Amino acid sequence: MNSAMLDSSTSAASAENTRFIILVSCVATIGGFLFGFDSGVINGTVDGLQQAFNSTKAGLGFEVASMLLGCAIGAFFAGRLADRWGRRSVLIISAVLFLISALGSGAATSSTMFVIARVIGGFAVGAASVMSPAYIAEVASARYRGRLATVQQIAIIGGLFCAFLSNFLLAKTAGASTQPLWLGHEAWRWMFWMMAFPSALFLVLLLTIPESPRYLVVKKRKDDALKVLTRLYGATEAQTKLVEIDASLSGDHHRPQLSDLVNKATGKIRPIVWIGIGLATFQQLVGINVVFYYGAVLWQAVGFSESDALLINVLSGALSIGACLVTVLLIDRIGRKPLLWIGSVGMAVSLALMTFAFATASIDTNGRLLLSDGMGTLALVAANLYVIFFNASWGPVMWVMLGEMFPNQIRGSGLAVAGAAQWTSNFAITVTFPILLAGIGLAGAYGIYTVAAIVSVFFVLKYVYETKGKELEQMEG
Repeated sequence: MNSAMLDSSTSAASAENTRFIILVSCVATIGGFLFGFDSGVINGTVDGLQQAFNSTKAGLGFEVASMLLGCAIGAFFAGRLADRWGRRSVLIISAVLFLISALGSGAATSSTMFVIARVIGGFAVGAASVMSPAYIAEVASARYRGRLATVQQIAIIGGLFCAFLSNFLLAKTAGASTQPLWLGHEAWRWMFWMMAFPSALFLVLLLTIPESPRYLVVKKRKDDALKVLTRLYGATEAQTKLVEIDASLSGDHHRPQLSDLVNKATGKIRPIVWIGIGLATFQQLVGINVVFYYGAVLWQAVGFSESDALLINVLSGALSIGACLVTVLLIDRIGRKPLLWIGSVGMAVSLALMTFAFATASIDTNGRLLLSDGMGTLALVAANLYVIFFNASWGPVMWVMLGEMFPNQIRGSGLAVAGAAQWTSNFAITVTFPILLAGIGLAGAYGIYTVAAIVSVFFVLKYVYETKGKELEQMEG
């Protein structure tokens, strides 16, 4: 019997159109690239924004974090709209919004115009952040679903890396981010306009990929679903998969809705929803986006020049990609849960070291932090170790799990709630960092993130369950 099952599995695998699955998954990951680019580009534009709009510290914090308000809204409505219009359709809308935001952010002549353009970009980032991994999860086989979904994180970090590199090169060419570059426009404006090129490419390529077969089954378009499944898995496996997907939906086959997140028998929100919210929230409470959004400001605060600070960001981006490549190799072998708790432990230790280093700093007459050579080196090494641990664990694994952990009936609604929680937490961490910096200082801020990392270890060990090797139709809520 085991031999027969093995032969059947081998036959199904050989019938899969692996090249096509990888191709459509790669198109979806461009959404992740733009997510990363749009998140990272702000890093090198802070001085330009402050100079152009005469922003106060609070105003600057809001300008930097404004995109995140759109992200929370975009993530929530993307999950809901994806159940109505389809995963591919929502990704197409996000591509259009990315393009509008790129052009508008660079052209903004006031803080209000800039915030509006960034919020529009936030809608796009929020939608892409939940829909790209969900689309990949819904077209890929369980055997390598984790690896393909992890490529989404590599794309995010690739986008961050390209944004950091683009910022560095543009600022270096102009002399500083606030200096004029081409056509008389400051370099910081061109940093935003660079995103228009991958946005247009994403839009064009999305027109060439199919809709998610699981969405088509939910919409009772079984013939269309069968055609897509056949292209993905071969004719024989497609028929079997169609029956499994159909059986995994609610008994009355009603349209997915937010109320599905409540267990009808108990009247309480399903535990899987709370786990998803917990994963999404802890990924931000460890403070990773302080490094992404305020990296240049952070390193300038401890004595590095603007050019050196931007170069450190490039180094961090490269290390992040390397860490994600390790995750690609491990996620479908050792599973999601071990990567999460190991990452939490690593982040807790490295954050504690950063907290210690910053606690030894003194402040000069201009309000700048001064670190000894030894403590400066410790802070730099610990920060990069922190980035490595995050991107080998919580960075990719959280998005992988959100894309796959919810049953078919509640995937869109589950992603809507968890995605909104992720971006709301992101906004809270980002907008409070300048306030914490002025109040309790870097050591105090990083002490808070250290505690969150420690708590996340126990959350993973107690509540998170393994999804490695399970088909989406086996997920329980």
